[in-house]
Amino acid sequence: MASPNSYKLSCSIPGHEMDVRGLAAAIFPDGAFMSVSRDRTGRVWVPNSSPDRGFTEMHCMTGHENFVSCVCIIAPSDTYPRGLIATGGNDHNICVFTLDQPQPLFTLKGHKNTVCALSSGKFGTLLSGSWDTTAKVWLNEKCMMTLQGHTAAVWAVVILPEQGLMLSGSADKTIKLWKAGRCEKTFTGHEDCVRGLAVISDLEFFSCSNDATIRRWLVTGECVQVYYSHTNYIYSLAVFPNGQGFVSTGEDRTLRIWKQGDCQQTIRLPAQSVWCCCILPNGDIAVGASDGLIRVFTEVEDRMASPQDLQAFEDELSKTTIDPKTGDLGDIKMEDLPGREHLEEPGNRDGQTRLIKEGQNVEAYQWSVADSRWMKIGDVVGGSNQQTSKKVNYEGKEYDFVFTIDINEGGPSMKLPYNVTDDPWLTAHNFLQKNELSPMFLDQVANFIIENTKGHTLGAAAPSAADPFTGSGRYIPGAADNRAGFGADPFTGTGRYIPGSGTPTGAPVGVADPFTGEGAYSSAASRQTSTNIYFPKTDSVTFEQANATQIMAKLKELNGGAPGEYRLSEEVLESLEKLLVSVCNPCASEQPTTEQISLLWKTSHWPEDIVFPVLDILRLAVRHPQVNDSLCGGDADDGVALCNHLLSLMKPQGRPANQMLALRILCNCFSGWRGRSLLLAQREAVLSHAADLCSVCNKNIHIALATLVLNYAGSLHGQPDLEAKAQCLSVASAALESVQDKEAVFRLLVALGTTVASDQTAQDLAKSLGVMSQIAKYTSVTDPAKVGECCQLVLKELQ
Repeated sequence: MASPNSYKLSCSIPGHEMDVRGLAAAIFPDGAFMSVSRDRTGRVWVPNSSPDRGFTEMHCMTGHENFVSCVCIIAPSDTYPRGLIATGGNDHNICVFTLDQPQPLFTLKGHKNTVCALSSGKFGTLLSGSWDTTAKVWLNEKCMMTLQGHTAAVWAVVILPEQGLMLSGSADKTIKLWKAGRCEKTFTGHEDCVRGLAVISDLEFFSCSNDATIRRWLVTGECVQVYYSHTNYIYSLAVFPNGQGFVSTGEDRTLRIWKQGDCQQTIRLPAQSVWCCCILPNGDIAVGASDGLIRVFTEVEDRMASPQDLQAFEDELSKTTIDPKTGDLGDIKMEDLPGREHLEEPGNRDGQTRLIKEGQNVEAYQWSVADSRWMKIGDVVGGSNQQTSKKVNYEGKEYDFVFTIDINEGGPSMKLPYNVTDDPWLTAHNFLQKNELSPMFLDQVANFIIENTKGHTLGAAAPSAADPFTGSGRYIPGAADNRAGFGADPFTGTGRYIPGSGTPTGAPVGVADPFTGEGAYSSAASRQTSTNIYFPKTDSVTFEQANATQIMAKLKELNGGAPGEYRLSEEVLESLEKLLVSVCNPCASEQPTTEQISLLWKTSHWPEDIVFPVLDILRLAVRHPQVNDSLCGGDADDGVALCNHLLSLMKPQGRPANQMLALRILCNCFSGWRGRSLLLAQREAVLSHAADLCSVCNKNIHIALATLVLNYAGSLHGQPDLEAKAQCLSVASAALESVQDKEAVFRLLVALGTTVASDQTAQDLAKSLGVMSQIAKYTSVTDPAKVGECCQLVLKELQ
């Protein structure tokens, strides 16, 4: 009689022709699950009522042009009440299916390499991870964000259930926590590739790695536990719904069941790589392996396989061969092994392995707590002490083989070094990358290696069972498998000149402008009407006020101490003063000249410690149509040069005065159509650099940053550019994490409102990023009242 806590085989499910690489429990039909395989298909399996308690294939889904690597279920929606199925493949694509159609409903393109991980969140959000080192956020058939920061393949991704948080695990050995598209934290501790992630709760998650460990983390960054038991790469994790344990699978041919922090049961499979696992709704465990089979294990006696099927499974396991080079059993010296009498002693724990000598053979046995006996799990062949082949030196290292590869007829030949303990698919991949060759040659090169090393590998070569990224020396193919600018400025030293001080002007006709501050806006009227006076705000907000006399006085003062090569002549100073007067006075008879604009541009490259008054003139000048046209787009290169110069002044280690003024110049560029066009074209770089200033503790910088995001939001309102809106949401959300000044908060709220107004997709993305919970704290702000009122309107828009 089986222990009530032990899992046994329920059924084996044939159907796939190659490795089963991904599994996911379906929401509908009841008890169903999905599988995907290297045979380029996905399959839906539903429970049947036959005596073998197995599963029947509901239908087979096709659409990928290469191996299918991963699968997840997208939650039901009003449009798709049964949910959707997403699959990722080696063709770089994500195919999305309904449950009743074999062809994709649509295909998501954007990754530049294999899509190897998928996770779905609320409101239809989909997160993907790829060998191209990025993760991408998708919504409504569009890529909303690309998460960049990892330096190697992103093997695992998961969306946390609340707070808009996302996690990615990579071959660079790190895990990154993302919020609103920005990396908030990097977790380090694993010593090899991170292969899997699983959510425990809003605050905790698991990770598994090629270093053969599982780690439990808090989202705050602490690793609270490390689990040891696996002896090789760990590929997959799944958490029981009640949170009372989890399961893991890996390259050591095992499924392991963990309860209360310990590995309570180890189930070995007759396949080298156990790629994936999932927990079914009834608590059973489904696993997929390199032999193309799906196996379901249960702890409920009524669902266990018949005694005959259980014996057949054990017999199949006992006939498998085990290669010590996989790292599972270590180095073996036959003369040191005991005989069969060693099996008369009971084991100490479930899954314990013992090797015995049986004649000239070595057999492996595993202790089963449930059955209180040793079970044979295979014959050990090819001990690591048997290899005596002569090594070949290449580039200072020893290899078993160094092949000469000719890709292009008449072209130079290339050397391909290889050890028999290496994975030929990984070797082929690295060879193609090193020599900048097309990945289309992967199969050709890998099969060449396998064909030419058959006598040095275990068993007949079976490339279909090999994964190109199992890693070196582990898996052998063929083995058994305050308002803007107000207050004293800290940068001038004299306390008389405040760069760019003053508030923006340009109130909408008939409505008090909430951006002008100080008595210009009363919230009483808005509380008596349902009219939303805050957003969408599509006219640009600019920094207008200035004192030309003080700006010129500061410029002349600093010019007196400027290095000789930068010192301006009286003629140049006079020319800049005329320019300043003309751009500050709309009624001025003289217009800016080409020479004056050229002098301003040249002088804006003064040393960073004295350039700020020149930047202030530039801030005022770009509002003028003639200057805006000239600097922002008279020549395409001129506009890009202006952007690059301002971005160089915004680097986080730069001077705060220059950072603030560069942001304000960018804001004022929106006053002309050329400036607006330039900034929309350079949007990704500009907003990325601006977001880096969120952590600078300076309210004037924060207000300028918030205004820049608002101007972008206004320019994008009504436009179909969802990726640009996603970046606006991301930067606004990131800024709200650190900004304290209420005016900056207000402008960010208006930017959020403008971005999501009348745009359902943007609203869904904002909700999936956790914007609602992030801004809810501002609903009670009454000083100034516009913050609380605007926040309530944004939340209403998102409901």
